Amino acid sequence: MAMWNPWRGCKKCSEGCLHCYIHKGDTKRGVDTNAIVKTKDFTKPIECLNNGNYKMRAGIVYTCFSTDFLIEEADDWRAACWQMMKERQDCTFLFLTKRIERFMECIPADWNHGYDHVVVCCTIENQQNADRKLGIFQTLPIQHKCITAQPLIERIDIERYLDDIELVVVGGESDPCARPLDYDWVLHIREQCIRKNVAFEFRQCGTYFIKDGKKYKLQTKDLCSQARKADIDFHPNHSSGSKKSNS
Repeated sequence: MAMWNPWRGCKKCSEGCLHCYIHKGDTKRGVDTNAIVKTKDFTKPIECLNNGNYKMRAGIVYTCFSTDFLIEEADDWRAACWQMMKERQDCTFLFLTKRIERFMECIPADWNHGYDHVVVCCTIENQQNADRKLGIFQTLPIQHKCITAQPLIERIDIERYLDDIELVVVGGESDPCARPLDYDWVLHIREQCIRKNVAFEFRQCGTYFIKDGKKYKLQTKDLCSQARKADIDFHPNHSSGSKKSNS
């Protein structure tokens, strides 16, 4: 897998952004996160070695994970990125966005029903934004759709939005002042995914994690490993996933 951040910087736009790790990291380094600027990696997907081969190998490319691919300030640069994606048909470009309402005004003219090698992931954190964003998301012409509920800050119902969704990822918030993640909320989303035969992944616990009514404080380094230990990921057509009980 590869990482491609053609620009950096972002602006908070939803409740899930409250303790954004990008903003926190930039603050420590004295960087203004609100300044959206091109990076030296802008043309990374099409840069070549002396022998003419691409420097960036084929495979999954995590795109704009330090910003938002649909952010307004990048409107003048996005067309060039779409063109690079089209050139690299050997790669699968995946990006997350909190700005799904901008999608139709940000796509290339030949998008039609979507590029087969582009995965779009809509991020949500509470019921209000799930209803608003996923209501839009389900109408969009995208071949590969995913949902990320991270940080999940309350119990949500999304089953009615899961048609044509390939994967739902759930995770908690990492911060000394993080809002707690209740394990029951995670299992509730998992149950909805199983009923709709949609893949589910529990990506990370929160700094404050509630299970069976008891609140735990976890170290950042343990958030992902503790989620894996729960062993509740579900992948359709894999019997082991569908038979797992609540951990």
